[in-house]
Amino acid sequence: MDDQTAALAALTGLAIGDALGMPTQSMSLAQIRADHGVLTGFVDAGPHQRIAAGMPAGTITDDTEQAVMVAELLLEGDGRIDPTRFAEALIAWERAMEAKGSLDLLGPSTKTAVQRILDGVPASEAGSTGTTNGAAMRIAPVGIAVPSGDLVRLVDAVQDACRVTHDTGLGVAGASAVAAAVSAGIDGASRTEALDAAVAAATIGAERGHWVAGADVAAKTAWARGYLPTVPAADRIDTVSRLIGTSVASQESVVAALALVALDLDPWETLCTAASIGGDTDTIAAMAGAVLGAVHGADAWPADAVATVTTVNHLDLGPLVHGLLTLRHRG
Repeated sequence: MDDQTAALAALTGLAIGDALGMPTQSMSLAQIRADHGVLTGFVDAGPHQRIAAGMPAGTITDDTEQAVMVAELLLEGDGRIDPTRFAEALIAWERAMEAKGSLDLLGPSTKTAVQRILDGVPASEAGSTGTTNGAAMRIAPVGIAVPSGDLVRLVDAVQDACRVTHDTGLGVAGASAVAAAVSAGIDGASRTEALDAAVAAATIGAERGHWVAGADVAAKTAWARGYLPTVPAADRIDTVSRLIGTSVASQESVVAALALVALDLDPWETLCTAASIGGDTDTIAAMAGAVLGAVHGADAWPADAVATVTTVNHLDLGPLVHGLLTLRHRG
């Protein structure tokens, strides 16, 4: 499999996971089961969905939109993300969403960082408290742009992308795990090898940025990837929800996504499961989708799912992937 195929499948998988999780995001297991049962494909937002109320099946959310933003900023900056430009782009994105009447706005860490910037804090210092998964959800383009052979270099690039909003050990570790798994997949890694890279990168990332208390992303991922496959299939959704956690905290949602990848199920089935587990379903499914796409390539995703998510959202990811791989090959 060539890296163009793997990288495109990674961004496509991110969008597919995001769209699968759109109708269930921020809902409890009970609400999801009442509205949809266990998802088996794209569905419209149901009666309990407040953030994406009325959105049609296959619609993406902030996860994909901000990943595209990161990709565009990487290309604009020739491989680097300028903190001020990133802050400006985030502010413009939220204002555009507000103008449309959307409730799918910036997450808690990003919102805090943007407000600090508006209050006069330098963009390069605004992310000193961000611990949630906003950086991890949009980090896949960094994994495409930077090879996995030198994880320190990869984590350096991840931290650059985290600095404005999530410059903490937890934020950088979570984003590093996702970026490393994506990058390793593009380099030809198996699922197991990609998860090994994720744990190693999260260990490095945990030492970066500002310290904030929280469970270690690398250690929790190492435990979860071994434990979840031992749980009976019928109990896995409840186990992820109750034991690993599905909140916006990096040490929950990033770990949940990688634990689901470790199940070695069909990629589409994995994302449908991720969209059914409650909590931050769109982000968990998006992160898992990026990793699975990178590892399995185009074969990961049903052709009709790819057609739906690209058509409904008018996505054209090919040029972004080409540009990101140009950065990757430049070394």
